[in-house]
Amino acid sequence: MKPNQQSLTSSPPLPRQEVEQMHAYTAPLEGRRDFLRLDFNENTIGPSPSVIAALKAIPDSHLSIYPEYDGLREAVVDHCSSDMCTVSLKPSQVGLFNGVDAAIHATFHAYGDRGNRLLTTTPTFGYYTPCAAMQGMDIIAIPYEGETFEFPLKKIRTALTEHKPKLLLICNPNNPTGTILNAETILQLAVEAPETLIVVDELYEAFCGSSLLPLVDFDSIPNILLLRSLSKTAGLASLRIGFAIGNADVIEKISRVTGPYDINSFAVTAAFAALKDKAFIDSYVAEVLHARDWINKQLISSGTRYHLGGGNYFLIWPKRKPDEIEAALKEEGILVRNMTGKALIDNSLRVSIGTITQMKTFWAAFSKHEHLEK
Repeated sequence: MKPNQQSLTSSPPLPRQEVEQMHAYTAPLEGRRDFLRLDFNENTIGPSPSVIAALKAIPDSHLSIYPEYDGLREAVVDHCSSDMCTVSLKPSQVGLFNGVDAAIHATFHAYGDRGNRLLTTTPTFGYYTPCAAMQGMDIIAIPYEGETFEFPLKKIRTALTEHKPKLLLICNPNNPTGTILNAETILQLAVEAPETLIVVDELYEAFCGSSLLPLVDFDSIPNILLLRSLSKTAGLASLRIGFAIGNADVIEKISRVTGPYDINSFAVTAAFAALKDKAFIDSYVAEVLHARDWINKQLISSGTRYHLGGGNYFLIWPKRKPDEIEAALKEEGILVRNMTGKALIDNSLRVSIGTITQMKTFWAAFSKHEHLEK
């Protein structure tokens, strides 16, 4: 063996202890494109035609240039202006990220440290836990309550007082239970716990009409951070574009731990076009809400156990084994998310809600395999 040459059996350097011990968030991402995708709560029809046109119009010469972001924060402010009642949003209060996943990661990276505490609920979006774990944070996850998965407000309040967590993360409406916590209550929690950064994941707010944005003044209540996306409504999931909205100083701190060019030019171009075409987004949301009413009636009449809350998804407990129904639906060209093994919602399937036509396709296939036909 030559001098300084390592043995082939040697081990690589060890990562940080937190990384060595954590479990990564994983999801079945591959091979989904040819199916009716009712598994990830994405927009199920694709983006606005104006988005497609804008992407096709990108000159070839632009591919060799680093992306530019001028005006995108202002476009987010303009898009949100119709939601605003009394509070004026400023571009400096908008952060741009490579999807909301990146915004979540950056928030933990900027504010989470070894020995700090994350307070959240369970079950909820699975990416919060590994983000906290990689920072060495202690995790306090309080279960939703009862068969209707009510928000555990009293226990959250007690935990805020007793544990003084660095971060409180609320998915609102919650994925996967659809639980909604009203905006006024969240504002009160922020006032009661000024040393806790309250991060409100509002990815599904369009489907429930409940948002903090019209109410919160980020200058006077600086410990609230809102997360928004263009994946669930505008159909830009593959391009990865997300926003954090909050106090300008908080946004600046979170942006410090991101790369200078994290968002690619295609995502920027698509975001500008999608934000301008609010009519398309509103139309899609209206179609989903119409389909949600329709599927709710079918679920009631079938007698099947289910739970439908404020998002574009619902939980259903099939009479047969969830694995069998999931596999049978896939044979029919339909993907759903299996929740087997998850606390409080074991043996359920989470089903995204798309258009009326798509939900009729799902219901026909589900009914056949559950033997619900009359």
